[in-house]
Formats: sequence, structure tokens, C-alpha cells
Amino acid sequence: MSRKGQSITLSLSARDKAELEAIALELGILWGERANISKLVEAIARRQLLVLPNNDWAESRIQALDRAIGALTDIGEMEQARIVAELLLERSELSIPLRRKIEGFVDNLPPPWRLEIDRYLRRQHPFELSYQDAPGRLWQFTIRHGRINLHEKRQYLDCWCEETEGNHDIPELQHNWSLRLDRIQDAAITPIKGQWRRSLDQIEVEMHLFKGLAFAYQARREDQENDWLSDQPRVRRVVRNVSSTFWFLREVKQYGKDCQIIAPNSVRSRIIDELIATCNQYDLTILIPDVD
Repeated sequence: MSRKGQSITLSLSARDKAELEAIALELGILWGERANISKLVEAIARRQLLVLPNNDWAESRIQALDRAIGALTDIGEMEQARIVAELLLERSELSIPLRRKIEGFVDNLPPPWRLEIDRYLRRQHPFELSYQDAPGRLWQFTIRHGRINLHEKRQYLDCWCEETEGNHDIPELQHNWSLRLDRIQDAAITPIKGQWRRSLDQIEVEMHLFKGLAFAYQARREDQENDWLSDQPRVRRVVRNVSSTFWFLREVKQYGKDCQIIAPNSVRSRIIDELIATCNQYDLTILIPDVD
């Protein structure tokens, strides 16, 4: 003999019913092709599904995950940031302002081409990037290494490309490009065959730091050597791997006379030329008298 199951009646609002149907669909609990709420309740009763509190996370955990979204966004890990955001949106203990903030983030995720770039970078798979910049110029790059980095609070794709035309860096670094992502309105991404390179091209640059800068300098991960000169105990010697003289010189120029580039000559000559060009902007024969 077959035993009939006992029936119960659930009093649900249309919204709650829709939410339960969505959960059943997500879990594959179906009657034919339709969500089956009865089977969902049965699975909960049989502890095939666990029902747990959704409002017991400490405030410190919520804050940490919110900060993680910002940190992941800053380094270009948009897909990971989206996953953390959606995890938080599943929680019921979020304050209304925080929920609105995270919903706004999810609703304004980067365009598909940007997420596609992130996927290729994570998989370390070479690709071609074609786009048109704001002035209307067409660019195409064959990228065999890349990473999203922050330069002066903006996101750039630092990448090694087969193309070198138009790159004004020194010859050893002309395969390296920094592409400002917010200037790309739309792009075509195409996978290509070949090997993914381990890193950008790099050169070693030696610089000496003086006075207070020598004591205040904080080592960077690109530094290969960082020590005091034996014959000049108040001078710090730093040897760093550099992949772009543009970004490197923008950093060291803020140090002024407390920093001197020693080698190689190609980088030393470049900063000397820039300093001379800066001085030539001024007519040194004109002196403005001090006003008491």
C-alpha cells in the first residue's frame, strides 16, 4: 500500500513565494521544469538543506568584507570584488546605507571587455586588445603579460606587447606599455596562441639617497639592494628593478636634490634632460626682487 503524504497550507506573500521559487530553482529542486516549493520544504525537514541564521555576523566582519571590496577594486580584481559584494548582499544584518552602497557597486560593474581582460590575466593567457581612444586613434596590442596596477590613483594595464611603435621609453623597455583603462570606452578582446611571459622587461637602476630621505626611505618589493655606502655612511644605495622609466622618474623627481640616479646612463641622461628642459622654462636673467 502506498501512503499518502500529509498536506499543509503555507500562507505566503507573493514576494516570499517568488523568493522560495528562486531558491528552489537555484538548487535544482523542480517538478518538471518548474520550481517545487513542497520539495524544498521537505528537503529542509529532512536536513538535506540546512537553515542557519542570516543575521549573526559581527560588525567587524561586515566592515572587513566591505573594505575587501574596495581593496580588490583598487587592484583591478573586479570579479573577486563582485563575489564578495554578492556574499554581503545575501546577509540580512546590513545597514540600509551599506546595502545601498553595495547594490550600487554591483549595478555599476565595469563593462564586459574589462571583466574579460581580468579573466585572461588570471588565466595567464595571451590576448589581443583593440580599442579606439578619446581622440579617435585606433590601437591594437598583442599582450603576452599583464597586470592591473594603480598609478597616481588611476588604474592602468601594465603589459608586455609585441608592438613597440610609438613607445618612447628606452630601447630595453619599449615592449612595456601602461594603458589607462578609464580612457578605453569599448574594446575587442581576442585570445591568441603562444606563451605567457613571466614578467615585463626590466632593467636595474641604481640611485643614491641623501639626508633625511636616506633614513626615511621605505623599501619596495622591486628593490634588489638597499644598504648604506661604506665610504659615505649617511648615503643610502638602492638598486631597483624598473619596468617603466616614465613612472620611475615621476617618483624620484619628487625627491629633488636628495636623490641622484647613478646608473644606467640611459636613465641618468633622461632625468638630466628633463631637469634641463625644466630650467629652460625660466628666464634666469630675470630676478624678481623680494618685497618686504
